[in-house]
Amino acid sequence: MNEVKKRLGRGLDSLLSSTRIQEIENASAYNKTTYEPIGDAASRFDAVIELPVGKVTSNPHQPRKKWNETELMELSESIKANGIIQPILVRPMGANYQLIAGERRLRAAIQAQKNTIPAIVRHASEEQMLEWALIENIHRADLNAIERARAYKSYVATFSLSQQEVAQRLGEDRSTIANYMRLLELPPELQQMVADGSLSMGHARALLGIKEPARQKELAAQVREKNLSVRKLERLVQILQQAPAPSSGKPQKSPHIQELEHDMTRILGTRVTIHTARRTAHRGKIIIEFYNLDDFDRIREKLQ
Repeated sequence: MNEVKKRLGRGLDSLLSSTRIQEIENASAYNKTTYEPIGDAASRFDAVIELPVGKVTSNPHQPRKKWNETELMELSESIKANGIIQPILVRPMGANYQLIAGERRLRAAIQAQKNTIPAIVRHASEEQMLEWALIENIHRADLNAIERARAYKSYVATFSLSQQEVAQRLGEDRSTIANYMRLLELPPELQQMVADGSLSMGHARALLGIKEPARQKELAAQVREKNLSVRKLERLVQILQQAPAPSSGKPQKSPHIQELEHDMTRILGTRVTIHTARRTAHRGKIIIEFYNLDDFDRIREKLQ
């Protein structure tokens, strides 16, 4: 019989037993007075207690850096009307507590001017803190692609894990983690475009096929200005990658001619080759390739 792999689950069900979750949900939904005040109960594993919000500090491994203010306001209004349905998770830190998961709820509770917040106390290692913060954000309130990439990178670096080991721990495919982490190879300006949604994950992955940062930025600008689809960008990148190999015994093209070829290829969206006469660079020919009649018409319109 094949052994079923144990993976970290999604959200609170990865941290607590299903029985305990049901008890908490029943308590929060139907009998909020069952929350215990802070005191001796704080040292009990899985205890549900009311904590002063001022005693809860942020999770240093929190991968989310941007918070949607509209969503926080909506959650704050819901808390004012209905209270906090699901407790946050914390671990003891001296006289205070450190957040494991539930920062949106904590921020919204503060915004709603709540003095206390229901919390579940867990004893967690640094590794578990990072894992659980990742799980809550990835599977419950999606990070943007760059935040997620940085979270994976931090996980790999902090605990000296391979991408495969991270994949097994988080229940992800290794290729998924690798694709996200590759986004961090983009220039900072393009990473910001991915983070704010100006570039999609598909566009960003296509740009990684170009090694020169300046050309990556040029293509990214075209995506934004011309609303290029991922497929069109991939085709343009493929064309740029198909630089003609120098023939044996023939002189290498000058950097100036190569630059002109790249510029014309980028502008026309198809492969352009420039051949100059051997004796003089003032004569030659330009070859513009097309792949079907529609492509020919598109190029012709650009040249008019």
